[in-house]
Amino acid sequence: QVQLVESGGGSVQAGGSLRLSCVVAGYTFSSGCMGWFRQVLGKEREGVAAFSTNARTSYADSVKGRFTIFKDNAKNTLYLQMNSLKPEDTAMYFCAARRGWIGSPPLGAYEYNYWGQGTQVTVSS
Repeated sequence: QVQLVESGGGSVQAGGSLRLSCVVAGYTFSSGCMGWFRQVLGKEREGVAAFSTNARTSYADSVKGRFTIFKDNAKNTLYLQMNSLKPEDTAMYFCAARRGWIGSPPLGAYEYNYWGQGTQVTVSS
């Protein structure tokens, strides 16, 4: 059974940083792709960053240069380092995983099968 547990969310002022963590169980990073998504109430879930088995990454244009996705195999943990945060980054952030993929990891939420419960990020101006 795949389990994804996010942590690291919180409240921060604009310009600040946060690091989100996603502890993974029942799934190995070599199985497919993993990603971070975010959702604001009433809006669709959007892809933020994704990581594939061959270490390829994808980023949403809105976060390029500010967010970095990376993993620690020894800790079975996926991370999202978020710098220069903006009020528009405020959302619930979710970790997700899927098995198999060839090419750049996808940012479409429909491509992912396994989801965590989310962690809230609030950025104030």
